[in-house]
This record gives sequence, structure tokens and C-alpha cells, in this order.
Amino acid sequence: MNERVAPTRTPAFEARLRKRYAAERRFKLIGLAAILFSVAVLAFLLITMTINGIGGFQRTELNVPIDFTESGLAGDPGRLAGTDGTRYLELQGLPAVVEFYAEEALGPEAVAELDPNAWRDVAQAIIDDPEILQGEEVFALPAGSDLAAGYAGEGSPDMQAIAADLAQQGKIEDNFDFGFLERADATDPQRVGIWGALKGSMLTMIVTLLLAFPIGVMAALYLEEYAPKNRWTDLIEVSINNLAAVPSIIFGLLGLAVFLSIFPNFRSAPLIGGMTLALMTMPVIVISGRNAIKAVPPSIRDGALAVGASPVQVVFHHVLPLALPGILTGTIIGMARALGETAPLLMIGMRAFVATPPDGFTSPATVLPVQIFLWSDEIDRGFVERTSAAIIILLLFLLLMNGLAIYLRNRFEKKW
Repeated sequence: MNERVAPTRTPAFEARLRKRYAAERRFKLIGLAAILFSVAVLAFLLITMTINGIGGFQRTELNVPIDFTESGLAGDPGRLAGTDGTRYLELQGLPAVVEFYAEEALGPEAVAELDPNAWRDVAQAIIDDPEILQGEEVFALPAGSDLAAGYAGEGSPDMQAIAADLAQQGKIEDNFDFGFLERADATDPQRVGIWGALKGSMLTMIVTLLLAFPIGVMAALYLEEYAPKNRWTDLIEVSINNLAAVPSIIFGLLGLAVFLSIFPNFRSAPLIGGMTLALMTMPVIVISGRNAIKAVPPSIRDGALAVGASPVQVVFHHVLPLALPGILTGTIIGMARALGETAPLLMIGMRAFVATPPDGFTSPATVLPVQIFLWSDEIDRGFVERTSAAIIILLLFLLLMNGLAIYLRNRFEKKW
């Protein structure tokens, strides 16, 4: 009977073993270093944007006390509650009242640097609460861009001196600008807001999702479950893969040539922007959808057919629900790419100056990436901080959208 001989660990074998273990340790260290580097870059980006963007959420304001008991303004609640409430106060001389008390509190040099439309903030406060007209109130009114720059230590020496004098008196300060989240674009960085662009992005993404998701999913189901395997389907598959890699500006040219020719009156509208971005997003959804459908085990199909389900029931009751998490992953990637696109939207004219938020899908609008691009091109330093604040809003919007999509993906995920 043969006896088993214990394998011998020769020096060469030991050397190869040590070399293999050393290579494995190096690989782990390289992987850990790559993760740490990625986290460090992300943290640097977020910290830098946060530091630069904090100032963008603030506005330089002047404290102006106004005694309405001596102003002679009437506060008819019916007129104030109407659509022409601001006009009603303007005809009574509210701009002159605000200018008088501002000059009395700040002096003639400083009042010249008060925002010309500051009285509109007072008018809105009166409309919200007519009881203000019965007493004295201190308003924080926006300063002009020159005085704001002087308060920040920039601009002309005269503005810096005026700002320093007002600061010493406690009449000028930087306050959180809630209106930045409520207003639309403007020519003055003190009066710009992000709501117009944010609402335009929401409307555009809704159109993109409503068009790209169902069409992309149906195309993936047909190509994977029903289409015959021949040269035509191979050509379609190659074309879809190529479309996913086409530069985004090409889709902008396509939207300019096709959609604006069909809907010439909807230029710069979320409808046209969403249709253009849907063309760009659809190939990504189709590719991820096909891969997710392929990943469903054949036993699921066979089992469903064995118990009497029709081919359509197999697809929509078994295959699609199991593939939906993978499809949603592709949708997240496609929508995130679409949200950050600028070039195709510039091609279809969504770079217009839009001073009011869009009312619907066919109203003139802009989107967050385009708004950031336009503000970054401004000379006034105030727009630099506003640009950083808009980037933070864009990142938060992207995180919120992705978080919702990930929740839905996990909600529909099934195990077998």
C-alpha cells in the first residue's frame, strides 16, 4: 500500500508564495489609496464650493427706519390684496417716502447707493402685513452693487469709506438672502435669484423623464424579448451604442433643426429642452434596460410559462419587475447627465435672460447649468459668489433627485 508523501515546500515555492502575498497586499493598498484619493477630492470640492458659496446666500443690506404714521400712505386692504397692490402703493408715493427716510437715516452719499428698487421690498412687506402702516418699522433694504463691493473691501476707496462709516454706525450688514431662493435672474447681483432656473430645471427634467423612460424601457423590452436576431437588429444595437457616446452638442443641433422647426414659438421652453435631453438620455436607458433584462434568470421565464402565463404576462409580470432596479440605475445615470448638460440647451436658445419663473412647460425658461454659465461670465464680483451658491443648489438638487431614484430602485428590488 502506497503511503501519501507530504508535499515539500521548497525555497522556490516559498519565494513564489511570498511574492503572491506581497502582490495581494500591494493591490489592497492601491485600492485603499484610490478610495482615499477619491474621497479627498470630493471633500475638497464640497468644502471649496461651500466656502465660496456661503457669501452667495447673503446680501448686503442697509437698515432704514420708516415712520408710516407721518407718510400719508393709505392701506386699503382690498387694493393691497389685488394684483396691482405694488402699483397702488407706487402711485401714493412710496418710492419717495422710502428715499426720504433712507436719506434721513443714511445720509445723501449712502442713499445714492441704495438699490433703486428697494422700495418694492417695502411694498411687499406692506402687502403681506398692512398693519405696518400704523407704526414705525425698520427695513433691511438691499444696497447697490457698488456699495456692496465696498463693504466687501473691494471697489473704489470712496465706496469702501462710505461702507466703513455705515458699518461703524451699525447701519449696514450682510444678512441671509431668503429672496435668493425665490427670485429669478436680474442684472444686479444683489437682486438675482435661483428659483427661476431651478423651476426651469424641474420642468425640463419632468419632460425628459416622461419621454425617455417609457420609450427607452419599451425599446429595451422589444429588442431583448421580441425582436428577431438578424442583421437589422444588430444594426439597431450598434446605432444605440453609438448614440450613447455621441457628444451632447450634437443632440442640441438635432433639437435646433427638428423640434424648433416644428414648434418655432416654444424656443427656450422646458418642453423643447426636455425633448432634446430625452434624445440624449434614451440610449443610456435602452442599454441599461437590455442588460438588466438579460440578467433575469431564464428559470423565471420557464417557470412562468410552465404555470400557464402568456409571453406578454411573463414579460410584464415577471421579467420587467425583476429588471426594474437595473433599469432605474441606468435612468439615474442618464438623468444625472442630462441635469448637468449645458451645450445642447444653449443650442436651442435656453440662455435667454428670464426675469420671471416659468409658468409652465411652454413658457420661456432657463436651467441651473446655463444660469451658472451665464453668471460665471459676468464681470461683477457679486456674481462670483452667486455662481458658487447656484452650484451648491445644483449639487443638492442632483443629490435629491438621485436619492429619490435610489429609494425607488430599492423599493422595487426583488430577490429570487
